Amino acid sequence: MNHQLDDLKTRRESALTAGTERAVQRQQSNSKLLARERLDYLLDAGSFHELDMLARHRAHTAGLNTRPYTDGVVTGWGTINKRKVFVFSQDFTVMGGALGEVFAEKLHKVMDLSAMTGAPIIGLNDGAGARIQEGVASLNGYGGIFYRNVAASGVIPQISVILGPCAGGAVYSPAITDFIFMVREKSHMFITGPGVVKTVTGEDVTLEDLGGAKSHSTKSGVTAFTADSEHAVLDDVKTLLGFLPDNNLESAPRQETTDPYDRPCPKLNDLFSDNFNTHYDIQTVLTEVFDDGHFFEYHSSWATNIVCGFARIDGHPVGVVANQPQVLSGVLNINSCEKAARFVRTCDAFNLPLITFVDIPGFLPGIDQEHRGIIRHGAKLLYAYCEATVPRISVVVRRAYGSGYVIMDSKSIGSDLSFAWPSAQISVMPPPQAVEIIHSEELATSSNPALRRQELLADYIGKTATPYVAAERGYVDEVIEPSQTRKKIAVGLSMLTSKQREVVDRKHGNVPI
Repeated sequence: MNHQLDDLKTRRESALTAGTERAVQRQQSNSKLLARERLDYLLDAGSFHELDMLARHRAHTAGLNTRPYTDGVVTGWGTINKRKVFVFSQDFTVMGGALGEVFAEKLHKVMDLSAMTGAPIIGLNDGAGARIQEGVASLNGYGGIFYRNVAASGVIPQISVILGPCAGGAVYSPAITDFIFMVREKSHMFITGPGVVKTVTGEDVTLEDLGGAKSHSTKSGVTAFTADSEHAVLDDVKTLLGFLPDNNLESAPRQETTDPYDRPCPKLNDLFSDNFNTHYDIQTVLTEVFDDGHFFEYHSSWATNIVCGFARIDGHPVGVVANQPQVLSGVLNINSCEKAARFVRTCDAFNLPLITFVDIPGFLPGIDQEHRGIIRHGAKLLYAYCEATVPRISVVVRRAYGSGYVIMDSKSIGSDLSFAWPSAQISVMPPPQAVEIIHSEELATSSNPALRRQELLADYIGKTATPYVAAERGYVDEVIEPSQTRKKIAVGLSMLTSKQREVVDRKHGNVPI
């Protein structure tokens, strides 16, 4: 037996150091952690249990001269803050982290286990894509991964962390998952690299400009979270996981807090002062309302005219959507509709109540927006809210004009509770425009049109656009003091914890993709 135990020990040690010394040095010289170092940092100490440590490729005739253990990916399960998670960590020091048949089988196994046991899966991606030598077997392996991503979508949280190159077909698994994280200057995602782009289109582009974290966090909207280092990114993964349940049948974990649920927010009473049109920062409202002023923002650098993210109220996680008056006056456009729709559906899938703060002047006008399909993209957000069955509370802070008001979780599309501040203006269009249309003849013949315009505007706001008209009809459940916003939301969520809503029996709805 001693001989067999020694043999096992030797094999395990070989698996733990599967990468060549040269490859390890290259990884470290690029200030990148090794695959196992990443898992050590992400998971609770001593909690990792590895699967398929001694797996090796079977492609004997493919020209692969070595058969290192692990086959380029470390898989298994462990805990984060004592909660079970499944993980895989691609190892760039072993055949460049390229995916072959056995590599894919390892991922299939850990993905199946995560789905069967109802636990999140986190993928640490740092690989060169399909293993060319294994040809169609590699492509088949990717297909199995994509199929499992889709089967688990909305069932368990799927998190992708890009820590190196992610090219070609390899980008589609992260794209299907719920959240993508990237490291600035270190992570890259693209379908075709700069060389192919140059050959096919003649365009010169750097790796960073084509598929770096900055490009995907500000332009394409592919990545939701970015940080300056691997450690910071992995810390953010832990933070995100704290807002999510293990699966779609459970509630997100409550966190103890010393912040009273009924704490008043007096600063909100003076938010606008005397200037109704001020471009205030909606984050001021969010940090004032939610527990300990903490707000974990989603897509913080893309479509910034709408703010989405996670927060807690009385310790309970919630998803937050809010118009941002500081950017494009908070209008909805194509990107902001895409961003918010995706976020709303993610929160609904994982039982996170939705809190919406409304201050919307409407949709961004223009030929570009119309021709690129603002109607279709706006319908995505409308669809997402209408479909959501989680508790939903909206607060009209200031402007709520036209179809923008309706789409931002109004009572008419299923919001469970709708509050409005006394500063709210709810109308078909901005009051000045409404006055110009309704009273065009009178203003044209008035001896003092400027004065008459102001009189008519005040009358319209007082009689038509006031939140009390909406309250009279029940479109707003209550007009509240801004300082009471936190308490009203907390009490409303407590009431809605037992909410049930029957879903129509159908294969699936037809989202306006």
